[in-house]
Amino acid sequence: MHGVTGKSDAVLISPAPTSKIMLLLLVTMTGVAPISLYMLVPALPVLALSFGRDISIAQMTVSLYMVGLACSQIIMGPLSDRFGRRPVLLAGLGLMIVASAGCIFAESLPQLIAARFFQALGGATGMVVSRAIIRDLYPRERVGAMISLVIAVMMIAQMVSALFGGLLETAFGWRAIFYVITAAALLVAIGIAVALPETRRARDGGPGGGFRGDISGLFGSRAFVGYMLCQVLASQIIFTFAGAGPYIVVTQMGRSSAEYGAWFATTGFAYLIGNLFCVRFAPRHSIEKLIWFGLALQLAGALLNLAWGLAGLNQMPSWLFGTQMLVMVANAFVMSNSAAGAISVRPQAAGTASGAMGFLQMGLGSLFSQFGAYLGGHFASPVPLNIAVVMLSVACAATMVFLVPRGGVVATEELIEQAEEEETGLL
Repeated sequence: MHGVTGKSDAVLISPAPTSKIMLLLLVTMTGVAPISLYMLVPALPVLALSFGRDISIAQMTVSLYMVGLACSQIIMGPLSDRFGRRPVLLAGLGLMIVASAGCIFAESLPQLIAARFFQALGGATGMVVSRAIIRDLYPRERVGAMISLVIAVMMIAQMVSALFGGLLETAFGWRAIFYVITAAALLVAIGIAVALPETRRARDGGPGGGFRGDISGLFGSRAFVGYMLCQVLASQIIFTFAGAGPYIVVTQMGRSSAEYGAWFATTGFAYLIGNLFCVRFAPRHSIEKLIWFGLALQLAGALLNLAWGLAGLNQMPSWLFGTQMLVMVANAFVMSNSAAGAISVRPQAAGTASGAMGFLQMGLGSLFSQFGAYLGGHFASPVPLNIAVVMLSVACAATMVFLVPRGGVVATEELIEQAEEEETGLL
């Protein structure tokens, strides 16, 4: 397959750093924004008390942060295609450093909320650009494995970030969290400035180039729309379950919030395991095969969970979360490989593709988390949530069946590369 073996598929503008350094850079630039999100969560009650405001106002330091994550991706992805990965990354992290310092010296909760929005706007640059860099550096069939590897390593850090934030707040106060975030963002920026080469593919600036050309080329491709929707819909399973979970476990089942937290951690662990399996299997199987394996396992787990719900067994956390762990293992296969497919349809527009996908994922995520909360809080059993997860799993499979052409993705990529080579020859 030319997209894997052809020389133009992995051309770099400058030599790549060693694989260990590159992995570290990708993980840190991807993780700095989400880790900063989770670190503050344990301190929300203290923030409300410190500023004398309601907890719902303090919650806006999280909710508007997520809005910043979504807005950043739709902006920074196209900018990285136009101006390069390095300058956009450094500018975004520079904004995050300044905003994090603003959080330290915030004198009111509205000031802190505004600073958190800009902190997310800058920090999310690493999330969107890291996927584009992976596509710049690796052939199509390795992209899914690399995304899974980065997610797997990052999730280990995310799983302890809330605990670390809680310890910081207890020992030194909530402002200490932002001192650490500022220092971390500064270290990531220095690492990128010193060790990361520019990886963006050279663009000819012709009629098919530029932002408009990228957008029309991407959204005119059934393959891109199919892969993107598959990835986005799969992510909504996570948001929906996370929104409903506290109400189901605490309100319906009468368990403590601490017990809910422990059970919810099992889904994150399952997602981590799924990504590690994806890394192992990716070298021997195509992106499409891995997606279909994940879709089949995801639907099987969702149907099994629905069966437990109809049988009345899901009133115990072990039944509900046991099968949800199976769904999350499968979800890792679907999300990482469909993301790889989406950013590979038009490789020179990988940043724009990554940004559009991230924007939809976060934007819809805020709606589906509210939808999940409604399902958990307005019904007396988990069955409505189980039905929603089944429907989302079916919708993921439908995007692959009806939108992604068989063999069309590789053909599209080959035609792009062939056209670039022919134009280079004419010049």
